[in-house]
Amino acid sequence: MQGKVLHVETGAAGTTYLDFCQDYKTCTFTVVVFARSLRDIGDVRQLEGKDIEIHGLIKTYDGRAEIILQRYKQLSGEAARIPPLPKEYDVEKKGHFNAGTLNHPTSRKSSKKRQTAPVPTDMPVDPSAVED
Repeated sequence: MQGKVLHVETGAAGTTYLDFCQDYKTCTFTVVVFARSLRDIGDVRQLEGKDIEIHGLIKTYDGRAEIILQRYKQLSGEAARIPPLPKEYDVEKKGHFNAGTLNHPTSRKSSKKRQTAPVPTDMPVDPSAVED
């Protein structure tokens, strides 16, 4: 498949879509890159506005044809030379960058568990209860 990537969009789950039409809703073909594959492929955002050639199995999903991009070797030509993802790129934050700030977990209120009264093992003998 060959074409010009008009838009690169990142979805809610970190999935990236390479669209070849102005409006993705009317487009009959797209390339899908799942978040887990981005490290192996590189910075696919750099493909916007470029002519690419992609190889892979064409599948039908939701009435449209798509190729799932899983390896950089599926790209050829100019697209095969995309740079790797920046180290600070955080896939989980859906395209936002994270400079390595540490967020400490929120403290939890500890609540004391209700405990039952201990049962004595040695019961004192009640002298009035003892029969003579």
